[in-house]
Amino acid sequence: MKMPSSPWARFYSNSCCLCCHVRTGTIILGIWYLIINAVVLLIILSALTDPGQYHLTTAELGSDFEFMDDANMCIATAISLLMILICAMATYGAYKQHAAWIIPFFCYQIFDFALNTLVAISILVYPSTIQDYLRQLPANFPYKEEIMSVNSTCLVVMILLFISITLAFKAYLISCVWNCYRYINNRNNSDVLVYITTNDTAVLLPPYDDPANGAAKDPPPPYVSA
Repeated sequence: MKMPSSPWARFYSNSCCLCCHVRTGTIILGIWYLIINAVVLLIILSALTDPGQYHLTTAELGSDFEFMDDANMCIATAISLLMILICAMATYGAYKQHAAWIIPFFCYQIFDFALNTLVAISILVYPSTIQDYLRQLPANFPYKEEIMSVNSTCLVVMILLFISITLAFKAYLISCVWNCYRYINNRNNSDVLVYITTNDTAVLLPPYDDPANGAAKDPPPPYVSA
């Protein structure tokens, strides 16, 4: 008996990056994000110990905005710690095959993809915001003058192209994590089922590991000759 397949089943695959299993890919992705967020946390902690190293004056910023003040540092530290926890949960969940532990990391990927999509839409609707953002950068920002000298239309096209490639890559990573979740979830929830089908009947045999199958039967009585 063939069960009807979901229309999303065609996108399901056990491999990612053309060479490794989705479970291995999720572990590598979780470790990569874990390293990145750990480095960010170390930078934030070093900034807390030496505030003058990452402090930009008002003259450098050209405005009255204080860069990396105490409130921003606390928020950044909390976000980094949360991201480290989420990435560690995803890595552990993929390694130990606990599907529920992967869900927070998957939700983070969806949220990140949505934010980047909104950025692309805002640039497409309001292309002048790029020039406004460039003017607000510090005067000593690398290649600021070269970027501002580029034609505004070409600059918008290049930024949209870069964001589109980034979104496509993020969507592929999301599909890899989702396929890993489905693989682990199906592996944990499915039993070894054997069907014996005839013309009009289908018999479901119990799993092979069922204790009833493995129970030892009483040996037959010994043979006694007459």
